[in-house]
Amino acid sequence: MRTTLLAGLVLALLGDAASAATPTSRFTQDPYPSTYRAIAAGPVLLTNATVLTGAGERLDGADVLLADGKIAAVGVGLSAPADAARVDATGKWVTPGLIDVHSHLGVYPSPGVKAHSDGNEMTAPVTANVWAEHSVWAQDPGFHAALAGGITSLQILPGSANLVGGRGVTLKNVPSTSYQGMKFPGAPWGLKMACGENPKRVYGGKAGPATRMGNVAGYRAAFIDASEYLKKNAPKPQQPKKKRWWERASGDDKADSSGDSGGKRDLKLDTLAGAINGEILVHIHCYRADEMATMLDLAKEFGFKVAAFHHGVEAYKLADRLAQENVCGALWADWWGFKMEAFDGIQENIALVDRPANSCAIVHSDSSEGIQRLNQEAAKVMANARRAGMAEIPPERAIRWLTGNAAKALGIAGETGTLEAGKMADVVVWNQNPFSVYAKAEQVYIDGARIYDRNDRGRQPVSDFMLGQEAMP
Repeated sequence: MRTTLLAGLVLALLGDAASAATPTSRFTQDPYPSTYRAIAAGPVLLTNATVLTGAGERLDGADVLLADGKIAAVGVGLSAPADAARVDATGKWVTPGLIDVHSHLGVYPSPGVKAHSDGNEMTAPVTANVWAEHSVWAQDPGFHAALAGGITSLQILPGSANLVGGRGVTLKNVPSTSYQGMKFPGAPWGLKMACGENPKRVYGGKAGPATRMGNVAGYRAAFIDASEYLKKNAPKPQQPKKKRWWERASGDDKADSSGDSGGKRDLKLDTLAGAINGEILVHIHCYRADEMATMLDLAKEFGFKVAAFHHGVEAYKLADRLAQENVCGALWADWWGFKMEAFDGIQENIALVDRPANSCAIVHSDSSEGIQRLNQEAAKVMANARRAGMAEIPPERAIRWLTGNAAKALGIAGETGTLEAGKMADVVVWNQNPFSVYAKAEQVYIDGARIYDRNDRGRQPVSDFMLGQEAMP
């Protein structure tokens, strides 16, 4: 059925284009800007909860005040405006909204049929010209299932068939008619790359690459082209034109920019150049430690920064280097062994990546089912670390794998990921410790609006696609 949320509030998400961050070059100008508008909501005071801030703190018996779409305050005994809605959170836990940095919702939506298979542009090994957002189907029921699991933001990526799969997009997990109504205002794009078995399996019987050395040659060729493209597009120094006494003061001396474009614009090279410039964040599907090391060296060769390695079942083997180079590991709790490059996966992987100083461990899903229980995936990491005899990982540290660290990898840590004054009021109220198998997200707030409520059918969004569909027994 169409909920009151969809009927009465979704139009608020489809306003005029949001003010995006000013791009530093034309490589990241956005012709498809966000139209996201936060739903208007009054102040809310969540009281007497166990609060995990996402910044390493646990506060018992604490309050969280939401106002004007932002976190207004976090502390004990907070006062609130007279018109604030008061939610008694005694016995409950409050966390930042969860963030999944690796999702294919919308590009591989439900139902999983061929007509919906829009995540891999398997027409060439390098397809940096494609943008995942242009495949996102906002009516994917998976978005609403993820919301019920506490997911407030997520990065939608192309698949991993190609050496370079294209741009990813970060979304706010709100009901919308179009992806632009979900697009996180000002969030940088991600660039999806892939190591190892996938590209050589897809292209080995075609024109290649057929080997890992072919993979690396393909990355290098692409970034060499992008480096040359950058040089051609570099601003040329303007030499003042010497005027003759007979020339007019204006008009004929206007600069001629016909030769300044570096030739025909190339969408593929735009994206790769944006990555070299640091304007587009590089996310790399990579399983083996040796390949991650190679990719870090590739990044140094061409001057780009790896934001995160995804999947990385062998990330524990170079956890210290990842921390030293400020690279996040976006990882599964326990997936392993389903192909040769996943053979050395261990259940302590995330805990070991998390252990060094300045580390950035993240729990991701890569799954329309796993995204519904990221909190339980993190709980498995805590349990496996305990069984291995590692130091106990407290909830206030583990929550960062789902919130603060994830926001850092997506370049949105200044806006969300932690419960700090001034940040977006993306908040989850859990019925108990979120790392319990019995935990459920009871309320989910996005920019201060109660988008989901487990006890209120009017605040449980339903995709238009599901209207009239009978629920399975």
